[in-house]
Amino acid sequence: MSSLSDVLVSVCLPVRNGASRLPAVTRSVLEQDHTNLELVISDNASTDDTEQVVRALAAEDPRIVYHRQSENVGLLNNFVSAMHRATGTYLRWIGDDDAMEPNCISRSLRAFAEDPRLILVTCAADFHGDDGVVRTAEYHGAALRSDDPLERLAEMLRLLNDSYLLMDPLYGVMRRDAIRPIPRRNMLREDQVYSTKLALAGPWGHVNEVLYRRGFQRDERRQELARRLGVPAWTARAANTLQAREMLRWVNEGADLSPEQRRRARAAVRKWYLDRQQLILARRGRRLVQVVGLGGSRSTAEQPG
Repeated sequence: MSSLSDVLVSVCLPVRNGASRLPAVTRSVLEQDHTNLELVISDNASTDDTEQVVRALAAEDPRIVYHRQSENVGLLNNFVSAMHRATGTYLRWIGDDDAMEPNCISRSLRAFAEDPRLILVTCAADFHGDDGVVRTAEYHGAALRSDDPLERLAEMLRLLNDSYLLMDPLYGVMRRDAIRPIPRRNMLREDQVYSTKLALAGPWGHVNEVLYRRGFQRDERRQELARRLGVPAWTARAANTLQAREMLRWVNEGADLSPEQRRRARAAVRKWYLDRQQLILARRGRRLVQVVGLGGSRSTAEQPG
């Protein structure tokens, strides 16, 4: 097993108006026990004190690389911009309200050293919701490590419908030369589309240890996310359909698959879409039952004696 203790790792931090959060997340990166790293901060034309905060932090540690966009390029484009400025053999994104355990990178690199086939190593995470609740889950599957792209795709599609807690590939450590050519389309649910592209690109490893913390908004409205991405508001009403269409487009035109594999991949995506639609209908049905039940209780209570 070769050692990767000296390899350069790029941690990419896209940010907009995150001045108050930057010191903590920056500290969690720079305090990694794998010290050969660069922290690429891409500032999406912030209007707060982000620039001043980053420049002060960079003055204390030369591993910080700072770039400021001249105008707001949108959420996804700022992520991609950070990646293109990275120079490390391995790459990892991090959000401005996230944090890594000190051994997050070194533990991931160990998994790469143990299996040179891997293009991505994920790990368990604590998800800190804006409701104050911390959620986590353990993933014990092995299908994403398979050499068969269809087996990996089927597993990723299953996870997309099961729970976001089980797998968060966009915040894993990636082999930069393997993922850099994969295009990203600015759209709602792009993170899920990108996950399926990564699954088709090569085998993954997984470290079943909580190595980082993610902050997230559980109930962020799709219309608000569309605004942050800079995509039309109407796409929020057709997010699942547009997601399936983009997955099928990549299967047909982008992924390195044989004709038979393409046929099977299309079938897997269509099955995923139908399963998700059924989940949505079931969820709406449960909500309707709850509303009707509450309404009925109130009506009964308000009847005159």
